[in-house]
Amino acid sequence: MTAKSPVILAIDACTDACSVAVMCAGRVYDREAVIPRGHAGELLAMVDGLLPEAGISRDAVDLVVYGRGPGAFTGVRISVGVAQGLAWALDVPVCGVSTLAALAQGAVRRRGAERVLAALDARMGEVYWAACEPDAGTGLMRALDREAVSAPEHVRAPAHWTGYFAVGTGWSAHGASLAEALGREADAVEPETLPRARDMLPFGRVAWERGELQRPAEASPVYLRDRVTG
Repeated sequence: MTAKSPVILAIDACTDACSVAVMCAGRVYDREAVIPRGHAGELLAMVDGLLPEAGISRDAVDLVVYGRGPGAFTGVRISVGVAQGLAWALDVPVCGVSTLAALAQGAVRRRGAERVLAALDARMGEVYWAACEPDAGTGLMRALDREAVSAPEHVRAPAHWTGYFAVGTGWSAHGASLAEALGREADAVEPETLPRARDMLPFGRVAWERGELQRPAEASPVYLRDRVTG
């Protein structure tokens, strides 16, 4: 990779939130909309509106970061597919980011959280979830164990946690059950929060610096379960 600071475009449509963000010359620009459908067209319209705001053209983009899931089946496919299409057109690599890690990273950005139980409503009486802490090498939030989908009563926190920050729509749908399963109330809760593309940008920057990138054809979704949930 070159030594220049990369221009990174991030997109996500894995949930009801449709968002794009760009990192350029150390500044972040982003847009977000919560819409029930039409994510593919909305993503592209957001990109076309956001890049001029950042003072760049599509040709200036060096890397496309995408939300890889978990999330709604259709939304995850759109997120991956739009990223592939943009990257192919621009001849640039891609990098997939977990929506749960992005949720946790957002909690760091907004609240300075250090231990985060990220949970998204997976419908069918289940949640997508991960217990996250900062990675020792990058400082970015990562799941301490494998990301999972389960009934709320099966969610567990690491034994060493004495407190945690709760974020994501899983807490809106199943907050009481989650708190009971974890054995204590969260120190703070953001129950309506959805992943945002801007919180995927730091993961893309680290991937760029480490050369841990994908070709567009290698972009792949993460569903955590095979049953379709929307």
